Amino acid sequence: MDPGVEEDLTPDEITLTDTPWVTVVWNDPVNLMSYVTYVFQKYFGYSKKKSEKLMLEVHEDGKSVVSSGTREEMERDVQAMHEYGLWATLSKSE
Repeated sequence: MDPGVEEDLTPDEITLTDTPWVTVVWNDPVNLMSYVTYVFQKYFGYSKKKSEKLMLEVHEDGKSVVSSGTREEMERDVQAMHEYGLWATLSKSE
């Protein structure tokens, strides 16, 4: 047994803590690419270069994973994206 893992955790609990959640922003026909870049910079504090890369993924691939963490954190990020008018969902990381 790994000394860093407490023995009273069930395998399901260990798996859940090892499986992060992600926030996915989806492409939409409404928001300008410059606005999406702005939102990523403003809310996440990403650099302009990283924000533009993520925005291009949204635009070209139809979606982009923009953040990862606990379910609660990702629910907060999804809510924030909705408040900015972006279409976002959360899902388990694969």
